[in-house]
Amino acid sequence: MAEHIHQCPACKKYTLKTACAECKRATLIPRPISFSIEDKYGQYRRESKKKEWKEKGLY
Repeated sequence: MAEHIHQCPACKKYTLKTACAECKRATLIPRPISFSIEDKYGQYRRESKKKEWKEKGLY
């Protein structure tokens, strides 16, 4: 049976157990951010990357 990785919400440490070994709090299974075809901030990310590349002389 596969085990899932858990993360402590308090100290942000990862573990395979349901309780954190450091602070004894219950851990959660971290979920990835949701994906949307209509990317609201994609234009800004691309502009930022383009500016960074120009500064480094790669664009």
